[in-house]
Amino acid sequence: MIYRRKMYHVDPSIVKDFNEHFNKTLLPTQLKYGARLVGRWMTEDKDGVIEIFAIWEYSSFEDYEQIESKVKGDDQHVKRVQQWFEKMGRKYNLKELFYKIDQDFLKTTVPVDKS
Repeated sequence: MIYRRKMYHVDPSIVKDFNEHFNKTLLPTQLKYGARLVGRWMTEDKDGVIEIFAIWEYSSFEDYEQIESKVKGDDQHVKRVQQWFEKMGRKYNLKELFYKIDQDFLKTTVPVDKS
């Protein structure tokens, strides 16, 4: 198993819309193609920044790559994402509200039978 942590540092003004977008658009497509969401959390507002992060589980890095390829190749999904960008004032305007987007892959430090 591998785990992906996807992190967003965002302006508090976008949190409600972004969480709705995740739940209505991003999550269903990821699940459709086999991604497994461990959980998604957010921090309190810290000086005008909220961190939102999700942990995803995959069988392997190759599994992750295949799922991502299917998500990006799903024309209806891409259309829904583009419609959200349009609704929010285009991708350019969102760059001012999404301060940082990052992801990394995590390895466990605990034996599998202990977690």
